[in-house]
Amino acid sequence: MIKRTLQNSLVITFCCLLAFSAHSQESRNQQGTVERIKVHGKGLEGNLSGDSPDRNVSIYLPPSYKKDRKRRYPVVYLLHGFTDSDAKLYGFEPHWMNLPDVLNKAFTGDNVKEMIVVTPNAFTRFQGSMYSNSVTIGNWENFVAKELVAYIDSHYRTIPKATSRGLAGHSMGGYGAMRIGQKYPEIFSALYLLSPCCLAPDKNMPQDSAFIARLEAVQTPADLGKADFFTKILFASAAAWSPNPSKSPFFIDLPIENGKVQPFVMAKWTANRPLATIDQHIFNIRKLNAIAFDAGSEDKGIAASIQELDKILDNYGIKYFYEEYEGDHINRVAERIETKMVNFFSENLSFNQSRE
Repeated sequence: MIKRTLQNSLVITFCCLLAFSAHSQESRNQQGTVERIKVHGKGLEGNLSGDSPDRNVSIYLPPSYKKDRKRRYPVVYLLHGFTDSDAKLYGFEPHWMNLPDVLNKAFTGDNVKEMIVVTPNAFTRFQGSMYSNSVTIGNWENFVAKELVAYIDSHYRTIPKATSRGLAGHSMGGYGAMRIGQKYPEIFSALYLLSPCCLAPDKNMPQDSAFIARLEAVQTPADLGKADFFTKILFASAAAWSPNPSKSPFFIDLPIENGKVQPFVMAKWTANRPLATIDQHIFNIRKLNAIAFDAGSEDKGIAASIQELDKILDNYGIKYFYEEYEGDHINRVAERIETKMVNFFSENLSFNQSRE
């Protein structure tokens, strides 16, 4: 009797191990695939920076995409940050995050629905487009909201309607998601802003002699490549928000010239800051199905700006998800995508297979 019981226990244990091994193998096999393609931007043609209008675009197709050939999927357009690229996010180049690995983990979670994720390469001569329309860099806002969406819908098994499209981004990409999302509720229905930069107007522009010297030292593209981060982002912002087609070699107006702040240029920049124009877009924001934003508490300037966004949306009675967590600008972003962003879109996008 004892022997038989021991045998039965061993059999049960062996079967459990086999089942666990099979489950582990199945989990390992739940891998999405990545495609990197070129998409031509008509509105990017002829930009004064000389950047190609044929843009790399990385696309994450979820694990079931190539198995279930009749199934259609919602799409999340995830915009990368300043100095980043789609190649860095998707593992083609070394980076602080490998997005496909993050998404593979996310889609093994319970009750998490699969979706396509798309990231265009917005790395430009200025190391970032700010996802804005400008003769200097091209019409990036239109490229993302219209041309890229149309291309993806015509080449992949998407659910081509606003209720099945989300827009998200980190840092500069978070700014882009807010900028574009508040203008095009007929294209995107849900927004998630990860540590979004540049939402609030600049309160003070540095005017110390050291800063002005660094700014004036940039006379050529080679100089810009060697400049500090703040100087680079100043030039990128000018290319997006204060273009000047007659001022080569950069075709921009900087907010400081001859050591003095230029009020008219600063006014143009303020007009491109979402928190400065949010009241004029509030009717569009009301049309969105869902909006979420977060930032690390150590990312003080950005944390302060989303606190202001929190107050504005609350004042208008708009529902949203907002969280300030312990972290800096990048150290927990991968975790937030895996545990928060994917769940947010899984809950707030439509997975109805109807294309109507």
